Amino acid sequence: MNVTCLIPCFNERERIGEVLNVIVQVRYVAQVVCVDDGSTDGTADYIESNWPEVEVIRLQKNVGKTEAIKQGLKYVQYETLLMMDADLQNLRKDELEAALEAYQKYKSIDMVILRRINSPWFVKWYRSDVLLSGERILQTADLKQVLKQKLKCYQLEVAINRFMLRHKKVVRWMPWSAMNTYKVDKLGVLDGSKKEFLMYVDIVNYVGFSHMCLQLASFTKKLKHKSGRPAQKRQLYLKDYFS
Repeated sequence: MNVTCLIPCFNERERIGEVLNVIVQVRYVAQVVCVDDGSTDGTADYIESNWPEVEVIRLQKNVGKTEAIKQGLKYVQYETLLMMDADLQNLRKDELEAALEAYQKYKSIDMVILRRINSPWFVKWYRSDVLLSGERILQTADLKQVLKQKLKCYQLEVAINRFMLRHKKVVRWMPWSAMNTYKVDKLGVLDGSKKEFLMYVDIVNYVGFSHMCLQLASFTKKLKHKSGRPAQKRQLYLKDYFS
């Protein structure tokens, strides 16, 4: 199985190195594409200087995560896609490889979500650790179908969820130790909180209140997967909304 990892980034020079240092070592990942979304901090130059094997796509102006991913899809070579955020901390190579192995093994799975199990309690309370996780394994063709819609920056993950539900796709989650960097840490309390609020307004406006409640209530249930590799003996859990 060959996989493309697609990473949109905007002014992430201080954080993206932690992500790329792990991703370029992950088994099955045969292509890494970073889409620099009009960064002003030298992110693209930094990536090219330190990770020459990574393909860098430079956008001239900031267009937002969703459009950056849409542009990046033009360069994706493989049918299986690993979506990854650029601001993650504490990534684990073994967790990524286990998720990719599960995706390959269980042929009925259409998407694996990497659930951010170390998220704060209030994030888990409204299930953003699953519903809004930016780390997903899915078919490139499915993501292209989702992006035929007109979406705003913060609506991509719930749009993917809705697509999977409407097309009766099989979706599971696996535990993911990595943490994203919250907007309040990047922008400060005032601006960060405002961005967070606007994000949820955009999400609810897009999917509607009733469908958002459906995702909150019923998106994902449990299935157990054990890695076949001797070095990895721990149990890994997935969830499927069909069982």
